[in-house]
Amino acid sequence: MKRDTASRDLILFDSGTRALAYVPLAVFGVMGALLAYLWKWPCRFGGAWNDGTLQFTNFCYTDIYPLYFDRHLAEGQVPYFANVPFDKQVEYPVVLGGVMDVISRLVGTVGDVAARGARFYDLTALLMAVCLVAGVLLMAALAGPGRRRWDALWYAVAPGVILAAYINWDLAAGVLSLGMLLAWSRKRQWLAGILLGLAIATKFYPLMFVGALFLLTLRTGTWRPFLKTMAGTAGAWLAVNLPVMIFAFDGWRRFYVFSQERGADWGSLWFYFQQRQWPILGDPDLLSVLGIVVLALLCLGIALLALLAPTRPRLAQLCFLALAAFMLTNKVWSPQFVLWLVPFAVLARPNWKPLALWQLAEVWYFFAIWLYLVGLQQGNEALGISDTTYFTAVWGRAITIMILVAFVVRDILRPEKDVVRQDGSDDVTGGVFDNAPDRFRLLPSSRRDPLLGIG
Repeated sequence: MKRDTASRDLILFDSGTRALAYVPLAVFGVMGALLAYLWKWPCRFGGAWNDGTLQFTNFCYTDIYPLYFDRHLAEGQVPYFANVPFDKQVEYPVVLGGVMDVISRLVGTVGDVAARGARFYDLTALLMAVCLVAGVLLMAALAGPGRRRWDALWYAVAPGVILAAYINWDLAAGVLSLGMLLAWSRKRQWLAGILLGLAIATKFYPLMFVGALFLLTLRTGTWRPFLKTMAGTAGAWLAVNLPVMIFAFDGWRRFYVFSQERGADWGSLWFYFQQRQWPILGDPDLLSVLGIVVLALLCLGIALLALLAPTRPRLAQLCFLALAAFMLTNKVWSPQFVLWLVPFAVLARPNWKPLALWQLAEVWYFFAIWLYLVGLQQGNEALGISDTTYFTAVWGRAITIMILVAFVVRDILRPEKDVVRQDGSDDVTGGVFDNAPDRFRLLPSSRRDPLLGIG
């Protein structure tokens, strides 16, 4: 009996010690969230949001404040059910629409409409701050024990994260995506599926993680966990989407119509091709087809890499590659999209040099986009930058991500270069994939890798 009590006390002590190890990371997460809020000070407390130029020259623009008015939330309209023109419906998936509706109701008692809009921003920023801190802790848990958990500092205080944290609602999708990955790593497939379904119903990009799970399932033959996760994903997505689809279909489809019909927008490589009038690549009529085809080709390349590599890739590596492919081929590449990629880039390859280079490019793009928009305003040309200067930022960001992609591909083909695996571990985030034997490869297992000397 005494031995059982001592064992239980030791377990509790060990759990408490491990929990305390995350406290400094939570503090850094709070610090990053606070710095992000302070960055918006000239707009939040200086009135720059109400000036079409000052919000750009002070680099404090956000979608949150103007959409509160432009999507008629200030008038008490309910997202998707609003009696407004189609182009004034909320253009986000339903989880974000629900978040916007709840917060608009919470601030509905504030009398002055401008103060109500500011309070709407404050509560939204508070929620995104919670998502950031939770995301940092989830990422630390995913990174593994020891010094690897400090890799989560990139998500807490990376310059790109601080600058872009409260431009939109992207941090909500980030915490759901990281929660999905942690649930999968703990072999809780139903929970992983539910979180993935909710993440896709928040922002569309987590759909790319389905492909990563599928490829590693195909290679390891672990179909039952994958199918359970996909069932949970479909069930959760339908649970939050079906009611809106049934009772407000026109409002619900706004996101999908907008995504399909929008042209090449700021930040994307397609925008550069069109502005420079490149043949074929710059043809607006071919944009949707080209985007799908190029993304499909990149996904095919990722699939071949996953099934040909001498050692099975880690899940975080494939998630990163899939997400990078999605961003590089997207019609729009907003500054806040950096929030999508930071945790997966760090989990895929926690090497500070290429990550720091990429963050410099993200910072340069953050300032460049607002100065570019100022330069487009009549009479403010002298305050802005030229399109040539702006496109250096567009390509700088894309090229640095391509460099990260190249390093991750190299690590997959030569796993002895993978810093995560240098401690002898296989795939700490892989769940059922961790140390699983190969069941399917495009090359015979007897073929030996010349660098590793293994089959």
